[in-house]
Amino acid sequence: MSGAELVWMNVSLYQAAAALNANARWQELITENLAASAIPGFKKQEMSFSAVAAGVMPASASGSQHYALPHASAVTNFSAGELKFTGVKTDVALEGRGFLAVQMPDGNTAYTRDGELQINAAGLLVTKQGFPVLGDSGPIQLDLSNPAPVSIASGGDVSQGADVKGKLRAVEFDDPQVLTPINAGYFIASNAGQTPRDAEIAVFRQGFLESANTSAVSEMAHLIAAMRMYEANQKVIQTHDERMGRAISEIGNPS
Repeated sequence: MSGAELVWMNVSLYQAAAALNANARWQELITENLAASAIPGFKKQEMSFSAVAAGVMPASASGSQHYALPHASAVTNFSAGELKFTGVKTDVALEGRGFLAVQMPDGNTAYTRDGELQINAAGLLVTKQGFPVLGDSGPIQLDLSNPAPVSIASGGDVSQGADVKGKLRAVEFDDPQVLTPINAGYFIASNAGQTPRDAEIAVFRQGFLESANTSAVSEMAHLIAAMRMYEANQKVIQTHDERMGRAISEIGNPS
């Protein structure tokens, strides 16, 4: 067996190992999608595999050979989920693009499509985790002594009877893929220069919630595919390991 063949086996081992790592991460994302399928407005995570074929690359100007390994990265699927009627006055769904802005306990702003809102003991309109929802003028303060029901207009105006208490704001980003998903369907704009602006196309639907854009059936199908790909790459590593063992044995015993 030539030295070039040994080099190729080493490269193949690295490629298979990289594929194992990508498939393991894919299985983690599928598990997260399944666990979060009940969160309103949740956006599923998907794996994006590199379009460049792994293997030998053209030699550089110095004549040295380069090799490419498979690469995969997680991306968020921001497609809209199905709107479901709940009849709850403080539930709201967003039609079109955009996110609700909420104030986190550390003072930073997070963004979500989860419109399952509540009124806390202080009269603030908050998420079910207790984070204040931010309107055009900050948190929206309601009057606990006012028995009139809360109404949310399609443009975002929040009223108690005839009293307008604030206006929900839908914001969007030039490239939502730069948003960093955290937990419970929230995102943060951790990249510098990503400033939210008012969403151009957004309609508020009171009494509705947007379902997660995940499907248990499709996620299970993806899980089976990821497991089979993982097993296939395991067999590749095992095969190359056996071949290298034989090659080393032959080199050590030239007779």
